[in-house]
Amino acid sequence: MIASVYGTVLAVRLDAAVVEVGGVGLLVQATPATLAGLRVGQPGRLFTSLVVREDALTLFGFADDDERDVFEAVQTVSGVGPRLALAMLAVHTPDGLRRAVAHEDLAALMRVPGIGRKGAQRIVLELGERLGAPSPTAGAAVVSSADHREQVVEALVGLGWPLRAAQDAVASVLDGSPAPVGAEEVPGVLRAALRSLGGARA
Repeated sequence: MIASVYGTVLAVRLDAAVVEVGGVGLLVQATPATLAGLRVGQPGRLFTSLVVREDALTLFGFADDDERDVFEAVQTVSGVGPRLALAMLAVHTPDGLRRAVAHEDLAALMRVPGIGRKGAQRIVLELGERLGAPSPTAGAAVVSSADHREQVVEALVGLGWPLRAAQDAVASVLDGSPAPVGAEEVPGVLRAALRSLGGARA
């Protein structure tokens, strides 16, 4: 198993990065939030999980080993493959998923594209306590809405978008809403902003 990769980041796409390791460029699938932490031309490290199929070997990358462990755990649920598992981590943090499962929060699980009510019920039933308990401090810290919006903007700028374009994309996604943007919402807002910017570039 390839547990992690470390090397120069050659490219960052909307859903993957290319990391050069020993002269070989490895394509690593990852969430928008994880990709936002990488910089082209700079060294980067990703904790990885290798998914083996008859016709492909696919590397999935994560910011830390906890994300990787959760990614692998949720795939033990029937009907949940690596793509859906990655989508779950694009919408929720590992502790966010732990809370959703522990509290049987079907609505939170259904925010993940591809998960309906029956799928959410199956995840709660089959995962049980496999994910472990959420961190006692998870969600306890309070950060202002402005700070979270700025976090998304900074991530977009880090991916190569101009500051004004990034700000406009985030504003468009939030539709001018004054409601606070929670920490768990950041990956979802980032992903939506990337889709908006991708359409604008096309």
